[in-house]
Amino acid sequence: MSERFDCHYCRDPLQGKKYVQKEGRHCCVKCFEKFCANTCIECKKPIGADSKELHFKNRYWHDNCFRCFKCYTSLVNEPFMLRENNKVWCSNCTATEDAPRCKGCFKHIIAGDQNVEYKKMVWHKDCFTCSQCKQVIGSGSFFPKGDDFYCVSCHEHKFAKTCAKCKNPITSGGLTYQEQPWHSECFICSNCKKQLGGKRFTAVEDQFYCVECYKECVAKKCAGCKNPITAGFGRGTSVVNYEDESWHDYCFKCTKCARGLANKRFVCHNGKIYCAECPKRL
Repeated sequence: MSERFDCHYCRDPLQGKKYVQKEGRHCCVKCFEKFCANTCIECKKPIGADSKELHFKNRYWHDNCFRCFKCYTSLVNEPFMLRENNKVWCSNCTATEDAPRCKGCFKHIIAGDQNVEYKKMVWHKDCFTCSQCKQVIGSGSFFPKGDDFYCVSCHEHKFAKTCAKCKNPITSGGLTYQEQPWHSECFICSNCKKQLGGKRFTAVEDQFYCVECYKECVAKKCAGCKNPITAGFGRGTSVVNYEDESWHDYCFKCTKCARGLANKRFVCHNGKIYCAECPKRL
């Protein structure tokens, strides 16, 4: 009498039937799937005897379940990466997912895309636009203001100071006089047109003059020495005025004794200036 060849689990005879040998035991296909088959981590169904099984790090898949979680491409015989929640990704989707996201459109910036980086933020080149006019800034010049970015033109009109003379924006340089901003090329001598930035000048009735032009064109002439009275430019910062004439303070002195008369009593006799004592001796 021949030895029985039965299923290890259900004891049904296996003679002439398809069976599976597992860990030295023989079992029918039905019992294999019930007791021995590995469970596919993707579809959660047993991987039957007739199915092709793939495994990685104690995880198992049907061959037709072994697909990229993102693009569903079959990964049989393809490079892959096991990511969170036991999901497998193809190399292309892994690279895309790990790529930085554009601050403008929030899509991934993949290798080869033209981009703009600023303070650890990144944009597609065409997504980096002016907050005001919405035109693409790309790799051009820009001005950051908080979370906004402005092209040169919009920044000039929105934020730049306006020149007190020409009323145009001051985009670089410039100077300030009496709390008003000026272009350097607009802050000039009213007579010779030379720029006054960093130089000595004086203002007369809203007009500016360099030292030389002020002496020649504006300053009063001293009735004593006949030279210009340039108050604030060197010696003679005080002026003495009397009957439509002016003197340097050091030129206002007695015609006879030459005593200085600034802030002192004096007498005018025959158009000449004297101290209080000298007219008595004439």
